[in-house]
Amino acid sequence: MTRRVLPARSIAAALLAAWLVALPARAALFDDEEARKRIELTNQRLAQVQKQLEDRVAALEGQLKSQGLVEIFSQVEQLKIDVAKLRGQIEVLNHELEQAQKRQRDLYVDLDSRLRRLEGAPATGAAPAAPAAPVASVPAAPAGAPAVAPAPESPAPGVANEQRAYDAALEQFKGGSYAASIASFASFVKAYPRSPLAPSAQYWIGNAQFAQKDYRGAIASQRQLVAAYPESSKVPDALLNIATSQFEMGDGAASRRTLESLIARYPHSEAAIKARQRLAIR
Repeated sequence: MTRRVLPARSIAAALLAAWLVALPARAALFDDEEARKRIELTNQRLAQVQKQLEDRVAALEGQLKSQGLVEIFSQVEQLKIDVAKLRGQIEVLNHELEQAQKRQRDLYVDLDSRLRRLEGAPATGAAPAAPAAPVASVPAAPAGAPAVAPAPESPAPGVANEQRAYDAALEQFKGGSYAASIASFASFVKAYPRSPLAPSAQYWIGNAQFAQKDYRGAIASQRQLVAAYPESSKVPDALLNIATSQFEMGDGAASRRTLESLIARYPHSEAAIKARQRLAIR
């Protein structure tokens, strides 16, 4: 059998074709290897970044544990101590305020008593002695007849009743029964509008309303005193109470005007001295 011998050109062509077919496969092999290397490098970089982040987080946690949290805890504890101190100071101030209010009430009562003495009001409720009537000539009694003693003078019941009513209302105020004292003093003023004690009774109505924090009512009552009894020695104290009530209501301008008016009208009164002290610190 005769073999067919291929020409050299055909062999060369066949080899070239085979090389061309294998070339893409080899190129694909090289591309896949390169991709794996790049993926590996990326993973390494990700691992490095993750480790850096973990290190930074750990460092921050260490700082918080060693400094931040300890400092915050210390601040919280200090705040607790400060709050406890403030609570104690508030309790002391509340106690001092109660004592000051009690001293103020006692001062008012003492001042009222002194003013009543200056105004000539009876201190014990006894009626003033009536002027002696002229003695008429009386024929001498016959010998042996019993001597007739003169009838004793009886005190005026109206003055005694006024004093008892006033003192009862004042005791209610001193005991802290402000509503009852307001009603009692109001009844007194209505029953005895011309009594020397009427201005004082009207003043205590306003003062009791102030103690109840009824500042508008206190102002109205004290203004009623000023209008009804302009010559009374209670007027300066009434004006001072009006100024205090206005200040408690937040009307500082009106309070200042009232204090200035008080000083101008009654410059030598005790109320004017207090008014100057208040204006000096405002």
